[in-house]
Amino acid sequence: MMWERFLSERARLAAPSAVRELFRWAGSDVISFSGGMPDPATFPAEELLEIISDVLRERPQSALQYSLTEGIYELRDEIARLSRAHAGINAGPENVLVTVGSQEAIELVARLFIDPGDAVAVENPTYVAALQSWRAYAPRFVGVPLDERGMAVEALEERLRRLRAEGIRVKLVYTIPTAHNPCGVTMPLERRKRLLEIADEYDLVIVEDDPYSYLLFEGPAEPPLKSLDRSGRVIYLSTVSKFLAPGLRIGWVVASEEVISWLAAAKQALSLCTPSLMQYVVAESLRRGLALRQIERVRELYRRKRDAMLAALRDYMPDGTSWTRPRGGMFVWVTVPRGVDTRRLLDVSLRRYRVAFTPGHYFFVESPASSTMRLNFTYPSVEQIEGGVRWLSLALRELIEGAPNV
Repeated sequence: MMWERFLSERARLAAPSAVRELFRWAGSDVISFSGGMPDPATFPAEELLEIISDVLRERPQSALQYSLTEGIYELRDEIARLSRAHAGINAGPENVLVTVGSQEAIELVARLFIDPGDAVAVENPTYVAALQSWRAYAPRFVGVPLDERGMAVEALEERLRRLRAEGIRVKLVYTIPTAHNPCGVTMPLERRKRLLEIADEYDLVIVEDDPYSYLLFEGPAEPPLKSLDRSGRVIYLSTVSKFLAPGLRIGWVVASEEVISWLAAAKQALSLCTPSLMQYVVAESLRRGLALRQIERVRELYRRKRDAMLAALRDYMPDGTSWTRPRGGMFVWVTVPRGVDTRRLLDVSLRRYRVAFTPGHYFFVESPASSTMRLNFTYPSVEQIEGGVRWLSLALRELIEGAPNV
């Protein structure tokens, strides 16, 4: 069978993620800085086993049955409580939709809002799986540069002004304002306020992706855009994947009741409902305080790992290399000397030194910077971080100097 001739246009646009392909190195003899994976040592397996046993013993019929598309009430109520306490978001259960990870939420937003040709503004670079999902809907991506303070909202305003003069309306802005993926930077409060003002002026929907605010290591936490939203135009996404366990596949959307109802209609056709058992498990994890204990535990461990990576980069990387210094999250964004393509560096690093990372090229929608790479510090051990960065620096020096380091 020549299956390609049967494919839909949307299927042709849905190419496999080159970044996800790098996940296969995790668990092998390679030191992997490539994926965005939590440290498995943080997974509360014993506590979750107890909760799963309690749920199946106390409510087997509901835990093993279909649930409402919006999610079970107990979990939506706990998520609303968490949103109020952790993020200052004024939300009730009616403002919450439970999803299969936040990735499903990203897909649902595209189904609901993006038609072919719609202009969608994204940070450049940005989360590659969001691009992978949204490309299937054939939007026109508008890249907005980042600096050490996140999205350059002044550049966004200029792009919006020029596009409006051309008769082009931008519909959505997608942003990861806290501990950005892939760059690790965090948007300060004044920029957040200005972004909301711009959204009001140009009548934009803001999609705020916030999986990392639970993993801030230092300094006061900036409020989510959703907590500052007075016009109801922010759609907020989050997940338990980074602090509880990604295998639970529980994420959520917080938005107005009207948006939640439309998202629920879209979800009915996509997945019908989120697995009921996992919903009850996460609800109990939140109710019993396990999730909050996990946040503290994971935050401290990842702070030490972040510090180890920054120290190793300082000690080993050649002159001309720079990197971000994230206040939280899971990633450091590295820029190597001009002329070095990190896709070529990955080949040398894997083949000669058994170290994997993600080339920055894949995260861009415009003008990809081939001299960039994303390093994850949460999955490898502190010892692997030190050794892996040292080996990676040797691979980089090999390309700069044109001869193997032996």
